[in-house]
Amino acid sequence: MSDRPAHALRNKKLSSMRLAIELVRDGKAQACLSAGNTGALMAMSKVLLKTLPGIDRPALVSCLPAVNNTPVYLLDLGANVSCCSETLFQFAVMGSVLCEAVDKNSSPKVALLNVGIEDIKGNDQVQQASQLLQQSPQINYTGFIEGNDLFSGHVDVIVCDGFVGNITLKTSEGIARLLVHQLEKGLAKGFFVRLMAKMIAPRINSVLNQMNPDHYNGASLIGLRGIVVKSHGSADESAYLQAISLAVTEAQRRLPQMIEERLESILLDINN
Repeated sequence: MSDRPAHALRNKKLSSMRLAIELVRDGKAQACLSAGNTGALMAMSKVLLKTLPGIDRPALVSCLPAVNNTPVYLLDLGANVSCCSETLFQFAVMGSVLCEAVDKNSSPKVALLNVGIEDIKGNDQVQQASQLLQQSPQINYTGFIEGNDLFSGHVDVIVCDGFVGNITLKTSEGIARLLVHQLEKGLAKGFFVRLMAKMIAPRINSVLNQMNPDHYNGASLIGLRGIVVKSHGSADESAYLQAISLAVTEAQRRLPQMIEERLESILLDINN
C-alpha cells in the first residue's frame, strides 16, 4: 500500500491488480474490482485501459446518502487533486451519465461544490467550469452547492477537484461513524433506555445501516475504456459485495460506452 504509483507501474507487472486490469483490457473480464493501492490502481488503469476520447483524466466517484433516500454522486474523490475547468466539465458529464446508467435517472441534477451559491463565488476553475456547463443544454446544471447541502438530496451529482472531494468524503465518513458510535453509546445507558432500544431495534439497525459508510462502498474510476471499481481496503464481506454489485451494474449497462456516446454528443452540441 505504500508503493508510489510510478514504482508499482514499472515493477509490479505480475501483481494481481495489474493482471486483473489486463484481463479487462483483453476482453476476458468485464470489470476489475480492487481494494488495493488507489494511486497504483489509477496509474495502471490509465496506462493499460486508456481514457475515452474527449476525456483527459479519469475520476473517482462514489455516492453519499441523502435525506430523501436517493444516492448523491460525488466526484472527484482524490484521483486528481488539481483540475482545470475543462476537467471539471468532463467530470460533470461523466457523473451525469453514471447517474443515468446506475439509477436510471433521465435528467440528473448536477452542481459544482463551491464556497457559496452566488455566481461571484469560487476560484477561476470553478467559475469557468460553471460557464461551460451553462453552455451545455444536455446537462441539467443547477449551479453551485455548498458543503452543508451535500446530503440534502437537492442535486444528484456534485463535482469538485480531488483534493476537495477526498477531504469531503473522509470527513463525511468520520462524522457518520461518530454519530453511530454516540447513538450506540447512548442507547446502552440505563435499564429503560436499553429496554426501549430492544423494542425498536429493527428500526435502529435500519437507520444505522443507512448511515454506515460500508453501505456505499465502491468508488468507480470512470472515464476509462473499461470498468474499474475501488473498494475500501478495510471493507468486510457485505461492504465488498456492495462494490461487486456496482461493478456488475456498470458492466450490464455498458457505462464506458454510454459516457463516450454522451460526451461526443455534448461536445458536438457545444461546438455548434
